[in-house]
Order: sequence, then structure tokens, then C-alpha cells
Amino acid sequence: MLLDDILAFNEKFVEEKGYERYVTDKIPNKRAVIFTCMDTRLIELLPQALNLKNGDVKMVKNAGAILKDPYDSVMKSILVAIHALQADEVFVIGHHRCGMTGLESDGFVELMKERGIDQTAIDRLDKAPEEWLNGFEDVNDSVKQSVQTIENHPLLPADVPVHGLVIDPKTGKLDLVQKGY
Repeated sequence: MLLDDILAFNEKFVEEKGYERYVTDKIPNKRAVIFTCMDTRLIELLPQALNLKNGDVKMVKNAGAILKDPYDSVMKSILVAIHALQADEVFVIGHHRCGMTGLESDGFVELMKERGIDQTAIDRLDKAPEEWLNGFEDVNDSVKQSVQTIENHPLLPADVPVHGLVIDPKTGKLDLVQKGY
């Protein structure tokens, strides 16, 4: 089982002091926060493509790097990084061939039902699935939308630039969508 493998590895990792090369402090060295997608292809590629090492930035992730609600946990994390942890810049980084491209709530609800979620559970939601379970059609437009949500937040200091980029998950190439300076 995966959990057992993880726990066994972790015990050895701690015992052999594998953590020592990752020791850093809570303030990001490069004074930045990155909001990006949770895609598995980006876990190691994104930091390498941006020349980042452990401790350089705060990293916030969700499916698709989509931020529409200025009062959700993503925005809270970005504001904490800025106000409490000294981040001075925000980078929104989407990626090509994202799983959120073309995702529609109807199809997603069907996937949930296939996994055993009952229609009554869906009917009891505070928000209808079509209000929050959709993806996007164009990654550049989605990045722009997330950048605008952050830029327009009343608690974002005026001197904090918000940049928008799209990364190719195959090559690591970055395309600039919006320069925040």
C-alpha cells in the first residue's frame, strides 16, 4: 500500500537526516508567491524551469490555476504570503494541455456518479456544480482572469506586481501572458 511505502521511506529519510539539504526559513528567499496548477508534470519541472530551489518562493496550487473567487483559500494564501511572509511579487502560471481545458460540470458530475456519489449529495450542495466545477477554454484567458482577480483584490498592496505566464509541461518553456511591472 502506498501509505505504508511512504511511512517506511520517511522513517529512513529522517533517520539518515535527508531533510538537512532542505532546511530553510519560512520567508521566501526570492520574495515571491507562485500560484500554479497541481498538475503532476509541474512538480519538478516548474521549479527547474524557473531556477527555483527549496525556500525560494511560496507555492500555491489548485486544479488549473483558476482563481475566480477573491475570498477563497487561494487568495487567502496569496495574501498571507504577501502580508505575513514578505512576498513582493505574484506569479500566476498556467500550463498548456491542462486537464481543466474544456472541463464542463455536467461531465464532471457524471464522473463523480461513476465513483459512487449519489445525486442527492449533489443536490444538497450549497452551490450548483455549474457555478464552480467548470474549467476553461483558453489557458491564456484563464491566466488573465486569475491575474485580474488578484490585482483587483482590495487587500493587495498597490506596489505588488502580478504576472501571468503559461508553461509548456513538456519543455518547460515559459510564455509571458501579462507583465505586472
